[in-house]
Amino acid sequence: MSRHPQILATGSYVPERIVANAEVDALLGASTDQWLRDNVGIQERRWMAPEQVTSDLIVAAAERALEKAGLTAADLDLIIVSTDTPDYLSPSTSVVVQAKLGAAKAGCYDVNSACAGWVTAVDQAARYLMTDATLQYVLVAGGYGMSRYLDLQDKKTANLFADGAGAAVLGVGSEAGFLASNLLAVGSFHDALGIYSGGTHRPATADNLALYGPPKVEFVKKFPKTFNTEYWPKLMQGALDKAGLTFNDVDHFYFTQLNLRTIEFMMELLQQPIAKTHWVMDKWGYTGSPCVIMALDDAIDQGKGPRPGETILFCASGGGITMAASVWRWTAEAQP
Repeated sequence: MSRHPQILATGSYVPERIVANAEVDALLGASTDQWLRDNVGIQERRWMAPEQVTSDLIVAAAERALEKAGLTAADLDLIIVSTDTPDYLSPSTSVVVQAKLGAAKAGCYDVNSACAGWVTAVDQAARYLMTDATLQYVLVAGGYGMSRYLDLQDKKTANLFADGAGAAVLGVGSEAGFLASNLLAVGSFHDALGIYSGGTHRPATADNLALYGPPKVEFVKKFPKTFNTEYWPKLMQGALDKAGLTFNDVDHFYFTQLNLRTIEFMMELLQQPIAKTHWVMDKWGYTGSPCVIMALDDAIDQGKGPRPGETILFCASGGGITMAASVWRWTAEAQP
């Protein structure tokens, strides 16, 4: 009998601290507020409290998703965590999440595919559920704690990045939920944007800390301005072709939430109404890999989410450059 992976419920979490553009400008000693509003769409973001870590954000989002699904952590068979701001270099953040949730029977591992990580992780979860009859429920969660890696003297990064988490509980049902996916990468940009200290490339030794300072997110070289508008259509087309669908068949698009202008241009390029998408970067800033599931969860909370039978498409890209698209049918089993 075929096993049909489905998204049963979603959850998201943002820290309490609201950081408006004006506050970031004061820290930077530069005026970026109007430029951000006009060119990116960010008005404010959330930064986590000093005592919080990435796993705390993920646990809060996961608990909300589990509650909506009518499940407990004890029901989970597998936890996949997407993050490139982990609690530790090792061990994985997923084991911390497992412990904090109390998901004693769940296997777990991390995915680091930068900002394409959550969409990559949900693809893996779907394939586990399709092929392993012993699995019933999988938590796919993403967490972003990039405020810990900001250089508050760098106006290219300090005003973009934020903290938050999103999660989805996946299960199996009688209707097809997962339809297809597509992964792409352009590895020649691996040294363009990232956190380049702390690993074997530049260990956090005393000498390196003195030379480079603490680990921080940094732009090292420019990306082509048209990268997303060039690659996103072919990324999504690859997934839709596998599902036997067209862009017109998609009811809801959830894009990487870095730049509202890019999303607006993309919908125009695809000849799709802007009402088919949803954004959260204006109020939450850029939250990396979980931003797409956070956008879906926020749309659901506002009564703008998908209805049973509708098709949704996740499209994400991030440092590396890594890219992932995933197509799903929203099913009647899904919980609002």
